[in-house]
Amino acid sequence: MEKIVYANSYEKFFTDAGLKSLDDFFGYSPVETIGINNKRSVVAFSLGTDSQKKYFYMKRFNRPHFKDMFFTRRSFGESCSQARCEWENARLLLDNGIDTYHPVCYGEKTKFGIENKSFIVTEKMQGIAMTDFVREKWHALTTKQKEKIISSTGTFVRKIHACKISLPDLYLWHIFIKETVENNYEFAVIDLHRMSRNVTNTNVQTENLGRLHHSMISKYFDENLKTLLLKSYAAAGDTDAGTLIAQVKKQSDMVSARRNPKPY
Repeated sequence: MEKIVYANSYEKFFTDAGLKSLDDFFGYSPVETIGINNKRSVVAFSLGTDSQKKYFYMKRFNRPHFKDMFFTRRSFGESCSQARCEWENARLLLDNGIDTYHPVCYGEKTKFGIENKSFIVTEKMQGIAMTDFVREKWHALTTKQKEKIISSTGTFVRKIHACKISLPDLYLWHIFIKETVENNYEFAVIDLHRMSRNVTNTNVQTENLGRLHHSMISKYFDENLKTLLLKSYAAAGDTDAGTLIAQVKKQSDMVSARRNPKPY
């Protein structure tokens, strides 16, 4: 069984561009490939001309892994394709005022309720990945500006957890940042395929924070900034900062013992 689900009035936009079936989306040759492996690929492309031109990202799941299918079934209580999983997770975040990529359509092919392949298309996000922002601009920022960004990041993560959402892949490169005209900063989060709902376990939240802490490499972030992140997180809710800092550092050390921090 095949189906494609669209948001708003996007169905006509894509069909007018010749993308009507699942095979059309999987056979489409993009302008830019962002990432690819034997299970999935992420590509960037644009459709339309002049003022009607729109920019998108598409993630295509070619051969979903059994553990991913098991995870989505456990999360949703039923068979759920990888693309639909990301679609539903993105909509949940947006409904709770947490910015992420805005989904415009997804498609899936299933057989006997089991996913064969699927895809999701999202609008191009505003802003840039935090790691790109840090690499390009961090050296030119004042200490006060850096502290403002890190403090706001901690508050943003607390907002996610307050919605009972867990993000096991909460690394710095999965957070996007956008500077507003008021010299403030807005944030978004991506990579939602392992996102869990209705999570209130503080140990799980600590694990999320441990991965984020691990991804804040010493080339850009000293201990004061890392501590500020956690203090800001704690201040946004009823959490003892000292206990949280000790727990997150322990978790971060465990992650670092298994893998080296990703450079950027």
